[in-house]
Amino acid sequence: MDCNQVFVSKVKKVIVVFTLLIAFFSIKVNAFAQVDSAVVPVDSVVAKSAEAVSGEHGVVEHGKEKFEPTKVIMEHIADSHMWHFWGHTSMPLPVILYTANGIEFFSSGHFHHGKEDYNGTHNTYRLVEDQIKVVGTDGSIDEVASKSILDFSITKNVAAMFIAIAFILIIFISVAGTYRKRIGKAPKGLQSFIEPIIVFVRDDIAKPNIGHKYAKFMPYLLTTFFFILFNNVLGLIPIFPGGANVTGNIALTFVMALGTMIIVNINGNKYYWKHIFKPDVPFWLYPIMIPVELIGIISKPFALMIRLFANITAGHIIVLSLISLIFIFETLWISPVSIAFVIFMDVLELLVAFLQAFIFTLLTALFIGMAVEEHH
Repeated sequence: MDCNQVFVSKVKKVIVVFTLLIAFFSIKVNAFAQVDSAVVPVDSVVAKSAEAVSGEHGVVEHGKEKFEPTKVIMEHIADSHMWHFWGHTSMPLPVILYTANGIEFFSSGHFHHGKEDYNGTHNTYRLVEDQIKVVGTDGSIDEVASKSILDFSITKNVAAMFIAIAFILIIFISVAGTYRKRIGKAPKGLQSFIEPIIVFVRDDIAKPNIGHKYAKFMPYLLTTFFFILFNNVLGLIPIFPGGANVTGNIALTFVMALGTMIIVNINGNKYYWKHIFKPDVPFWLYPIMIPVELIGIISKPFALMIRLFANITAGHIIVLSLISLIFIFETLWISPVSIAFVIFMDVLELLVAFLQAFIFTLLTALFIGMAVEEHH
């Protein structure tokens, strides 16, 4: 089998893994879901603040409404049942609820941005701080019934994740088709862009850290790298289909870290488990070392989860905070400074987008390598 056939085979495996990811990541559990405490459209807040800036000295005291940057920032970095575009224009997203009485399926547009209740087939629902609650017969929130609901809704982050997966599938299927047509020829078009990245993941991440068993884990490593990379880059685009904080959602980073932990421990050989339960230390240290090693099984993927979540979220908060300075000071004189810093941060965030995909994949390969390493 020549190199091109091997590449096509790898791409097929990656596509299969991505298909599994679609089914896996679409499950959204309320316990780990990230929701904003008060969803306020960015442009509506900005418009209200802009209305206050007028007159000779730039401020009108009467009818002035204070700009709250926290609401604007939280509206962006948190998940939502609506995808806000501009002004009062939003796209309602599907609501899928599993209740004790059955499945409810309807559009989040029925809530009218939380101003109205929706009478479903089994219950009456209300959108409270972007969480769906059950309304009792007396018009108050039924907390007991609300806690029993499982929310599988297609929220903004889930929709953005599907968009990223669609982009990846389109690109990889196209590249695979090009390889079949151009056997033995030099890379062309997307080939010339994608192939160096795949070779980089293989030669600089997988091989050095995993060793001769690297090929078995290449589909997962490639999936992880491109999934994080595409979602990071799309998150930097301020307009649809970008702007969602997918990799800055603790629920998603939790599931990705959990996947790494499962793969590492399933493929761990006898020497890996011996190092945990029978480490090469004096026996009287076992009561200390064994718990430490067991904690390490969880702490290593936990570090992956927090690192990706914190870095991406922090970048979005900084950019939005810099933009908010214009409306906090209520003057256009600060805008050149603010925009200059925003451009600098966007360029830095573009680097971070690649860097975080690289670090997550590198550490995943390192943990896998430690689990499959043969005894010397």
